[in-house]
This record gives sequence, structure tokens and C-alpha cells, in this order.
Amino acid sequence: MKWGIWILPLVVAMSGCASVSDINQTLPTMSVISGKKPHEYAQCLTEKLADSRGALQVEPQKDGVRVIVPQKLSSGPAAVFVIEERSSGSSIKLHERISNVPLRPQDVRDAATACISG
Repeated sequence: MKWGIWILPLVVAMSGCASVSDINQTLPTMSVISGKKPHEYAQCLTEKLADSRGALQVEPQKDGVRVIVPQKLSSGPAAVFVIEERSSGSSIKLHERISNVPLRPQDVRDAATACISG
């Protein structure tokens, strides 16, 4: 229990404030291909993350959509999905705000994985 008291403020302090463009410039933590079209994949993410993250921002892009996932404990983005259309589905790249912190929430990654084919 004592570790939890120290870890949460440490993670919050390390994370700082980041914008969508800052997050987009980080290396993707996940890069996959799905048989779903971009809007189908974005809808699946919205449903999977509704309880833990609230409303996601879905923005149309030239070749697909960009989905911005809000943080759990404060304002600002936590992750950005870039979903581009391919001939047989879509390519998905996940960029996370605190991608170098091993103790980050896994709900975004779990939803990303569950939506690939399911």
C-alpha cells in the first residue's frame, strides 16, 4: 500500500502535459493491421473505452480517422490512434503519452487489441 502512495504521484509528475501533436511525434507503441474499416475500428474503440475513459474524439482524416483518447485522472490526451484505410481494412498506429513508463494503464492497449478482429 505504501508503494501506491508514492508511485501514483511519480507517474503523474513524470507524465507532464502533452498535446496531440507531441504524442503523434512519439514512436508508435502498437502498429497493426485490421480487417475492419477505419470507422468500424474507431466505433469499437469508443465502445470498449466508454466506461474507463469517457467520450473519445474521432476526427476524420484524409485516408481514415484519428481517435484521441482522454486521460483518466486529468485533462488532455492520453493516446492517439491513427487509423488509415487499406484495400482490405485498415492500418492502426497507437501513440501513447507516457509510452516509456511501464506502469501505465493498460485499458487503451487492451481495447486496441480486442478491436483488431473482434
